[in-house]
Amino acid sequence: QVQLVESGGGLVQAGGSLRLSCAASGSIFSINVMGWYRQAPGKQRELVAVITSGGSANYADSVKGRFTISRDNAKNTVYLQMNSLKPEDTAVYYCNAHIHPLLGDSRYYWGQGTQVTVSS
Repeated sequence: QVQLVESGGGLVQAGGSLRLSCAASGSIFSINVMGWYRQAPGKQRELVAVITSGGSANYADSVKGRFTISRDNAKNTVYLQMNSLKPEDTAVYYCNAHIHPLLGDSRYYWGQGTQVTVSS
């Protein structure tokens, strides 16, 4: 089965940096858009950044200039470089990807989520 495996979350001080990684594995035919969402306690899950297979990126206004999304298509991996972190960035970050498996219809897949905590 197709799955997304995340790494890189943790506890950092305000102003610090983290790099999240998410690798897709399994019987994959192709991957279209990949992205990152986040959800803080009591809040709706929100889009952080997305990137197409061609490398076009889009960011939430709250992270523009601080976060950078990238991908390595050969590794089926998407990254999120987070700089100048703020306490309000604290959330569970979820990897997301629209994947066409070798068998079956394409759909969005979610990672398990990784906690990012930014202390003041």
